[in-house]
Amino acid sequence: MTGNYQINSPSELRALPQEVLPELSQELRNFLIDHIATHGGHFSSSLGVVELTIAVHYVFNTPKDKLIWDVGHQAYIHKLLTGRAARFHSNRLLGGISGFPVMEENNFDAFGTGHSSTSLSAILGMACAARYKGDNSRQHIAVIGDGAMTAGLTFEALNNIGFEQPNLLIILNDNDMSIDAGTGALQNYLTDLTSGQAYNQFKSQIKKLLSTHKDRTQWSIAAIRKIEKLIKTGLFASSNIFEALGIRYFGPVDGHNLHKLIKIFEQLKHIPGPKIVHCVTQKGKGFTPAMLNKAEWHATGKFDKLTGIQLENQLPQLYKETFQQVLGETLIQLAQHNSRIIAISPAMLSGSRLTAMKQQMPNRVFDVGICEQHAITFSAGLAADGLLPFCVIYSTFLQRAYDQLIHDVALQKLPVVFCIDRAGVVGPDGPTHQGAFDIAFLRCIPNIAGASPMTLTDFKNLLFTAQDITLDGPVAIRYPKGPGGREKQSDKFTRLEIGKGRRLCSGQDIAILSLGPVGQYAQDACNELLREGMLVGHYDLRFFKPLDEALLHEVFQSYSYIITVEDGCIAGGVGTAVLEFMAEHGYSATLKRLGLPDTFAVQGTQQQLHQLYYYDKQAIIATVRQLYTGLLESAGSACSLKPNESSPNSQLSHNSSA
Repeated sequence: MTGNYQINSPSELRALPQEVLPELSQELRNFLIDHIATHGGHFSSSLGVVELTIAVHYVFNTPKDKLIWDVGHQAYIHKLLTGRAARFHSNRLLGGISGFPVMEENNFDAFGTGHSSTSLSAILGMACAARYKGDNSRQHIAVIGDGAMTAGLTFEALNNIGFEQPNLLIILNDNDMSIDAGTGALQNYLTDLTSGQAYNQFKSQIKKLLSTHKDRTQWSIAAIRKIEKLIKTGLFASSNIFEALGIRYFGPVDGHNLHKLIKIFEQLKHIPGPKIVHCVTQKGKGFTPAMLNKAEWHATGKFDKLTGIQLENQLPQLYKETFQQVLGETLIQLAQHNSRIIAISPAMLSGSRLTAMKQQMPNRVFDVGICEQHAITFSAGLAADGLLPFCVIYSTFLQRAYDQLIHDVALQKLPVVFCIDRAGVVGPDGPTHQGAFDIAFLRCIPNIAGASPMTLTDFKNLLFTAQDITLDGPVAIRYPKGPGGREKQSDKFTRLEIGKGRRLCSGQDIAILSLGPVGQYAQDACNELLREGMLVGHYDLRFFKPLDEALLHEVFQSYSYIITVEDGCIAGGVGTAVLEFMAEHGYSATLKRLGLPDTFAVQGTQQQLHQLYYYDKQAIIATVRQLYTGLLESAGSACSLKPNESSPNSQLSHNSSA
């Protein structure tokens, strides 16, 4: 990190005089702006906690004192102050440091927080562990955003904290945002706390009274606490939610007033029991475009740091239309003709491209906040009363609501359409966000149908089909982050048959079964191999549940070597489903499964990860060549796949049937 202050650890930070800390905070802001402008990444959340981060590390003895950041995308300044400034250029890159706190990466990261609302449960566990071990000196601090406070897990932890009464400090970073604007009654409550003047004015008057009383020794500690409690729980009912749970409330305070933050943290670390300090911050603080458009600047690509103008993505225009755009546009079209359609999002309106629908149809789009479990059961309730909910949720967020998916939706055969965004590898967000497991964890649930479109047109038609037929249970449609490929999508809707795939290419001996957009890799591979004289069949499964058994019978009766390709975990994935079919029906074939191995996928671009985990175009070609070589060796000169030989049945044919 360039500048006057080369801070490599919080101990070096604590050696600085307090008067130079504002200058340090400006240097950190400048460094972060320069870096994100050049490399992209999460942005405005960390800009909003510069002073707060400095104050926490200045007052508390980290890493001995345990500090958890929830959610971790606000922890960039924390990383810069804890020895990672020199490596920050590698942030979110393949082989680089993570964009989130990771325990294995640094001992100042007390707990991994790639997903929200886990900090209070984790810090309570650490505080109770310290108490069990007899360590009464260690401090326990959790910094949690106001968006993460809405989750059920957070409320469960608050309830337990109030009962256990551990020595811990909750720092509520209130910037009136999650990724999009804050939503829900809790958000309104926090706004009332920060805007309501009565409580704060009366509190100030009481303090003034105590400080000016002629004989202050007559005021006992018990009396002072009694007056304070009267203020918080009696006179102003809107200010008592945390106090009612047994957690002392302090604030609201200016989260950008560095000296005041240091003073209050110094005071609070000497007060036993659970405390919460309510810090009001501004997301994007110090960079005007981010302050004016907080949702857009939550995470960003490269930009001009002087003007804030976003630099164009280098992808050709042909590749730019995304699955997310098609989702947003198609749902609006369908909802205009189907009054039963309702859209639900757990705090991801902009990421899932539901913002336009919310503006046009505000009573038909629900942002329920960071509450994935509630989102699923809420959707179930809508479906039970005759509506058709489209629950738009990221793959890794759906994992958090698995029980609700099984018991509240599938068991009751309720017609909920799950639009599973960010399925497959998503890239720089790393292991916590790679949508690797949804095929595997959905396949074992009865009453559910699951699909993955190869193209944008397929996606559009699957969305249309889900609302055009009578569903006898939930339908899950999984799709990746980003562009949908070269295809120009059709303007027309076509109803697809549930559980039916399609043959794209006929071939000899070797067939590829693909699921989802990685089928475009397979098709490109087939075309390249054809130029070498190798005729490879290609089938788009389209559905991973139910499987198209007629298609699979055709494949196993026609081919001896089969390759499955999927953008998900191999264990329990669609390749496993094909193996199960083969065993159940007594077929004998050599089957190679390509997809994610039994590991948590690292960070990197989607293309890098497809290559790293060996299921991109070149991996498919290499696998075919390997099988082809084996065929030549086993069949000798009589091999049916001899290059440049052809037969009436070996021509590459394109099947356009739905």
